[in-house]
Parts: sequence; structure tokens; C-alpha cells
Amino acid sequence: MAEREWFEKDYYQVLGLTSSATDKEITRAYRKLAKQSHPDTNPGSEERFKAISSAYDVLGDEPKRKEYDEVRRLGPAASGLGGPGAGGFNFQTGDFSDLGDIFGGLFGGSRRQRAQRGADLETALHLGFRDAVKGVTTTVSLPSNDACHTCKGTGGAPGSEFVTCERCHGRGVINDDQGPFAMSSVCPVCQGRGGRFATPCPTCHGTGREPSARRVNVRIPPGVVDSQRIRLKSKGNPGTHGGPPGDLFVDVHVTPDPHFERRGRNVTTTVKVPLTQVMLGTTVEVPTLDEPVTLKIPAGTQPGTTMRVKGRGVPAHGKNAAGDLLVTVSVAVPKKLTKQQRGLVEQLASALNEEVSSD
Repeated sequence: MAEREWFEKDYYQVLGLTSSATDKEITRAYRKLAKQSHPDTNPGSEERFKAISSAYDVLGDEPKRKEYDEVRRLGPAASGLGGPGAGGFNFQTGDFSDLGDIFGGLFGGSRRQRAQRGADLETALHLGFRDAVKGVTTTVSLPSNDACHTCKGTGGAPGSEFVTCERCHGRGVINDDQGPFAMSSVCPVCQGRGGRFATPCPTCHGTGREPSARRVNVRIPPGVVDSQRIRLKSKGNPGTHGGPPGDLFVDVHVTPDPHFERRGRNVTTTVKVPLTQVMLGTTVEVPTLDEPVTLKIPAGTQPGTTMRVKGRGVPAHGKNAAGDLLVTVSVAVPKKLTKQQRGLVEQLASALNEEVSSD
């Protein structure tokens, strides 16, 4: 539940601000902290980066910030935590904001339906290493509740007669007179609809809705890291009574690659070069995330030497420059030598004034 998390976490403190901060101050603080804590430039700061992003997801969205401020102001009652007065009056804060709705029901009046923002949704997206580095546009499938295709959302079987509710006589509400007061509540038989279909829809069993799935396009920017969360505004559940839709949060999971790894915005790999070629110098073909490149290995290159191929790491994105490919040279040493080969190596060692073991 988002409200519970909002009540427990002070997002203003996460961004180093007070609740009176302006929208510009919030954006400025987020950009500064996100740059300082981005995993690409500061490895090991993933959790801090997530906390900063979560805070900005709420405070950087004006309707959501208003809801957050209201939850923080009202306390546990607003977050559904069962605090005192959770039914409409908070005895700790003295808040009467919901009493209008209560008295509307007491005197038989209609309760005003307030616009409510749709719920946020979360989903997981699994990406290959290459797509995470290069960026990709893909789709995710989300559960949905659409109007039943058989009854078109009415809840009745095609051709079924709509019968007036025998309990509320078509009003949708029932009254309970208690002296000067008239308690009004939704009819428990027809659920406020004023009637029912004689034969419920066989597909949705009278609910008017059926489970379905909807697909949402997701654009993944270049350089996302494992466990990074991406927010898609207004892609969550639709709002009610004219309220705005919620957001969709995509948790990215990156599959490791057998040949490449990440180091900030750089991509790393290892190339094996035969011993003699390292000693004499050579050129080798090195795989990249695109087409292979030819890399010159100077004579005498030492094992573990790292060489840089410009621009073959994470592509440039926004204010971030393109990363590089870092190639570490590994020397392939023969495991076994023939008698002739050993004799040649011993001659070389002697020429280099190196001691040779008699084993």
C-alpha cells in the first residue's frame, strides 16, 4: 500500500528539503543527488539512488505530492493503519475533513463521489545484457479488468430482463428511520443498482467485468542497471470519477553476459593472446556489443594490461557521454610442451639470462 509507505518515509528529508520546497527546488535537489549517487558513476550506491528516485517519483508529481502531504498531515488514519478516528475523524489532530460525508449519510443525502487517482502498478522486466546497455523499446503485459465481452458490462445475459429490486424498490439505497435521523445505506441486495437481471451473464457471472491483459510500451534508456526502477507516468490503473490514472513502475532485471561486464558507463571484456604473440606483438580481433574491432597488441604487453576502445561502451544519453570498451589482455600459456618445444624455450631463457629449472 503506497499510503503506508508514504506515512513511514519522509521523502523531503531524503532530498534534503523541507515541506515548503518549491517544485524547482525539488527538481534541482533530485538532479544533484541523482548525479552524485548514480550507480554508473558511483558503484555501490544503488540503494541510495533508489531512495532518491522514489522520493522524486512522489514529490516531483504535483497531484501525488498533494496526496502525500495530506497523508503525512492526517497521520495513521489517512494511511489505513487503524489510527484513532479512522472512520472519518482523527481525535489526535482534530480533523473533521470527512464529517460532511458522514452527515450526508445520516440525513439521507447523497454522498459526493470525489475524484480519485488510479492505483500505481508494478511489474518486472527481464532484459539481456546487450539490451540493458544499448537501450530498447519493448512491451509489458499488465492485468486489467475490462467490460465483459458477452454482456458489454451490464452483468446480464443477452436478452435478460432487468427486474426492479424488491428490497429498495429501484432506489439503490435503503433508509433506516431513527427518530429525527434517517440512516441511508447502499442496498445490500442490488448493490445500489436499483435492480438486477433475471439471468446473470454466464461469462462474468453478473459482475460486468472480466479479467484481461493490456500491453504497455516501455522505452528503456541506454545504460540501465540491474534492479533499477523506471517510472512511466499515467500508465497505471485508471482513476475513478474523473481522477487521473496512476503510474507504472518497471523493475528491471538484467541477465549477466558470459563475455561482457559493466563498470559504470564502460563495458569490460577479456581477450586471450598466445604467449609468443604477446612477446612479439600482434593484432587481435576483439568482440564488442556491435561489430568486432581490431586491436593492436604491442610487443612485450604484460598480462593484465587493460586497453581502451573509445565509444564502445554505454551509448551517449542525455548529458551522459558514451562509455568505452575496456579490454584486459590475458596471456594463453601452453599447458604441455614437447621435448623440442621445451628445448627451444630453454634456449630463449638462456638468451634472456633467465634461470631454467631442471624439472
